[in-house]
Parts: sequence; structure tokens; C-alpha cells
Amino acid sequence: MPGTAEPAPGRDIDAGPDLDAGLDLPRIRVVVGGLVLTVLLASLDQTILSTALPTIVGELGGVALTPWVITSYLLAATVVMPAYGRLGDVVGRKPLFLAAIGIFLLGSVIGGFAGSVEWLIVGRFVQGLGGGGLVVTAQAIVADVVPPRQRARYTGVLGGVFAISSVAGPLLGGWFTDVAGWRWCFWINLPLGAVALVVAAVVLRVPPGTTRRPRLDLAGMVWSSIGVTCLVLLGTWAGTRYAWTSPTIVGLAVATVLAGVLFVRAESRAAEPVIPLSLFRDRTFVLATAAGLVVSVGLFATSGYLPTLLQMTGGHGPTAAGLLMLPMMAGVLVASTLSGLAISATGRYRGHPIAGMALCAVALVLLSTLDATTGTLLTSLYLLLFGTEVGLVLQVLTLVVQNAVDHALVGTATAATGFVREIGATLGTAVVGSLFTARLAEALAARASGVDAAGLTPAVAAALPDGTRAAVADAYAAALGPVLGGLVPLFVVGLVLVVLLPRTPLRTTFAPTTPSTPST
Repeated sequence: MPGTAEPAPGRDIDAGPDLDAGLDLPRIRVVVGGLVLTVLLASLDQTILSTALPTIVGELGGVALTPWVITSYLLAATVVMPAYGRLGDVVGRKPLFLAAIGIFLLGSVIGGFAGSVEWLIVGRFVQGLGGGGLVVTAQAIVADVVPPRQRARYTGVLGGVFAISSVAGPLLGGWFTDVAGWRWCFWINLPLGAVALVVAAVVLRVPPGTTRRPRLDLAGMVWSSIGVTCLVLLGTWAGTRYAWTSPTIVGLAVATVLAGVLFVRAESRAAEPVIPLSLFRDRTFVLATAAGLVVSVGLFATSGYLPTLLQMTGGHGPTAAGLLMLPMMAGVLVASTLSGLAISATGRYRGHPIAGMALCAVALVLLSTLDATTGTLLTSLYLLLFGTEVGLVLQVLTLVVQNAVDHALVGTATAATGFVREIGATLGTAVVGSLFTARLAEALAARASGVDAAGLTPAVAAALPDGTRAAVADAYAAALGPVLGGLVPLFVVGLVLVVLLPRTPLRTTFAPTTPSTPST
């Protein structure tokens, strides 16, 4: 909801030694500690296959389906987020959290036994059905136990966990591929998941839901799922598998629009809508959610496909490529943690996403220039810059959304903004993956005729004659660089969105927000 104007510089908001008065800090730290493990588990699997992917598709075949190994997880997580958020507000978050862990582990088993790319995609989809619930429910649980002003320091920690996983995923994936085999990208989830299940069952003490039976918004869930699926297929196939004017693409576009219209209609009539339309009348919610979508597109496009580029252009193995992503992790981790502490101390947040969004655009321009001649130090600096700016944006936007709504809707609002972000991550990964795959085929044909992308693993590329190997490296750089550069205008739009965010002080209690006129 709209808030009041931010105070003049130099004046603190409710600062003082009593900022933590009334909070059970030991209990909060135990709860957050339990959430950290489960968020790590879910977010790790968004990127763990990125460095292993060239080897996996080389072994299992199905290079045309490569983008779906990553996209299927994100798509499933996107579809279920609103349901988890709304049900958590009604029936309580703990049972949903435990169920999400169990579903995630089932998907890990399917992926670990996969004998084809198709079964691998199925396993990833099931993982996403659980992983989406873990992420959004963890964020809502933090909102259950900590008011917005003090919450920034804890959301900063969760942002740091996300940062660690965004780079530890590719690193672990590369190490498993080199040492134990890529299937350990799935098997490792079983012992970690078992620990997470026990910890969540024992340490989580969150407010229970209502005793009444929830009225599920089945129509809203169905139409949102259909709409998101059609949108992702549209982004994946348009201009690659099918022409933009083909009946398939036109049909998907029509189906996406129709599903969106029917979703809005269903939400306007539902007794307990999965995403209340009233949220979109809130300026802060709309701007912060749209800005989060922009960052998600850039983050997942970069972390999903840069490891492959580093392997093919720099001659790095999967583990080395994962290690090269460490500066990005360090940037997100430090920026997310320090910005959370600064926001809790001052109550001001707008400068963080503004600076982050502007410098993300600069970092993407630099990353788009990577090729076989770029040194390791320069690559690391580019990744550090990009990670730092992402750390200044993502968790702050979640905090802003939670601060803008009544506490009774905090889970629903968190899930709604997460839903939109995952659409961005899913669509961004799909579109970038499709463009990259199509451009790679053209680049290989022009630079290294006779080399087929199917079955082309880093090991195979390393065994090619020097001239051919150099041509392959040039083809990969020519395929991905312009795609990353094409994301820059999107971040310019994101900068405009965060500049327009209202100056709303962060609340120090769980009390509902009170309407007033925002100041920009």
C-alpha cells in the first residue's frame, strides 16, 4: 500500500537501542538457521547442472532439448509459487514446507536414475514443484517472525545463501562431473534433504494457520499454469524450432493471452484468489515486482550459460569454470549482506536497487565482450561487478513488497512477486537458451564446418585440432555475447522502475500499513 514520505537525510526512522525490543532473537536465529539449509537446497538446484550440461547432453543425446533441462525446473517452481503462498497464509506454512522438501527429494531420485534427457527433464520438473515451495515459504516464514525494519538483516542472509548457491551450484556441478559423475548432482540432495527435513520438523515454530478448510482457487491455478507454460513454449520455440508466423507460434501467443484473460476473470470471482488482483492496485508492489522480473531475467541468463561459454572459449574443465564464477558469488553475498545491515540501521532502501540496476547494465555490456582472448582477471572483475549489483537489488525488492502489504497477505504477496520473478527467470532462460542454441548452430557452420553441436562436450572440443578448437571457441563467443548484450535495454527499464519506487519507511511492527499519499 502507499506509504509516507521518507525523512530528510540525517534523520533516522525509529532508530535506537529498543529496535529489537520484544523480539525473541535466539528463537529467530534458530528459525532462520533452519531456513538457510532448505533455501540452499532449493536454490542450488537452479544452477547446479549449468557446468555439467555439456557433458550430460553429450552422454544422453538430445542437444535440442538442452534448454529444457534448466527451464523445466524454473517452470515448475513458477507454476506452484502462488498456491504455496496463498495456502500458507490460510493453513499455516510448516506443513507445506515439509511437503515441499519431500517433493523435491522425489524429483532428485527421478533425475538421478534418468536414462535419457526426457526423463532428466521430468525429474527436474518434479524438483521444481518442491523447490518453488521451499523458496517462497521460507521468505514468508521470516516475515512471520520479524517485522519489516529488522527483517532486512535476515533477508540479507537469505540473499547471501542464494548468492552462494548461484555459484556453488556450477562449481559443485563441475566437480561432480569431473570426479564422481554428473548423477551426483542429484544424489547429493538426498542426505542434505533428509537433514533439512529433520531440522524443519524440529526447529520451525511459526504461527499456525486457520482451522477452517481453505477454499482453493483451482481455476486461478489452472489458468496461470496454462498461461505460463504457453509463454515459455513461445519464448523457447519462436524463431528457432518454428517461424514467428507459423501456426504453432501464433497459436501459443493466442493461448497465452486467452489464459491470461481467463486467469484475471477467475481471480476477480474467487472467494480466496491465489493472487488477489488488489495487489496490482498497489504502486509499490507493481514497481518492485516488475523490477524483480528484470533482474531475474539477467541473473539466470548469465549464471545459466556463462559456465558453458567459459568451458568452450577458455579450455576450462567443468570444475575450473565453476571456480571462475566465484567472484560473482562473492559480489552477491557481500552486497546482499551489507545492504541488509545498512537498511536495518537506517530504514532507507531506495538507493540500493537504483545503484544496483544501473551497474547491472554496465556489467552486462562488459560480459557480452568475453571471448577466448579475455584474461581470467578481467573475467573475474566483470563477474564481481555483476554479482555486486544483483546483491543490491533482489532481496531489497522482496522486503519492499512485504512492507507494502498487510501482514495477513504477506505470504500471498511474497509468492506473487516470486511468481513474476520466476516467470522472468524461466522465460529469460528459455529465450536466451533458444537464441544461443540457434546462433551457435549458425556460428559453427560459418566458422567450424563439419563440427556438430550435438555431442560437443568440453572434452571433445579440447581434443580437436588447434585451428578447429579455436574456431569452436569463436563460435561460442559469437553466439552468446550479443544475446547478453541484448539484455542491457531491459535493465534500463528496470532502472526507471526502481527510481519510481515510493519513499515508504520500513515498519517496525507487524501492524497493517495505513493508506496515505506516497512521495516520489
